Amino acid sequence: MAIEIATIGGGCFWCTEAVYQELKGVTQIISGYAGGSVLNPTYEQVCTGTTGHAEVVQLSFDTDVVSYRKILEVFFTIHDPTTLNRQGNDVGTQYRSVVFYHADEQHEMAKHVIAEMASVWDAPLVTELSPVPTFYSAEAYHQNYYRQHPDQGYCAFVVATKVAKFRKMFISG
Repeated sequence: MAIEIATIGGGCFWCTEAVYQELKGVTQIISGYAGGSVLNPTYEQVCTGTTGHAEVVQLSFDTDVVSYRKILEVFFTIHDPTTLNRQGNDVGTQYRSVVFYHADEQHEMAKHVIAEMASVWDAPLVTELSPVPTFYSAEAYHQNYYRQHPDQGYCAFVVATKVAKFRKMFISG
């Protein structure tokens, strides 16, 4: 087993986490914050949009089962990488589209996939591509959120839609 780490943000981390929980080969998911200037930020601080952090997930995945390329293909399918600092009704820099790479190989693969995805979308991609900064784990109540609260309003209407889209595109067969 060869474990690699990916750190990505595509809007609310509840959505991103829920989708990757369904992807075979992902061994661990931690919702958190990255890319800002405040040490040990809280959810309340990040929600103000003034810390510079994005809501992200840090994925551990088995490269013998799933590739980094596949992680990115899923990422660019489950969120809109053409809307700056926004995903649906979630607005602010904390909801930006971002790939934080952990190694030169990830950087090169991300550039390649972004170039490919640019031809799929009708508008220019605004996804930030940067070296991974310090990652801060989100509060415990944010971890595994969708599975614990599937009937909560946001989960039922927003997260469930993204999970269904992922299942249709990547699991059905």
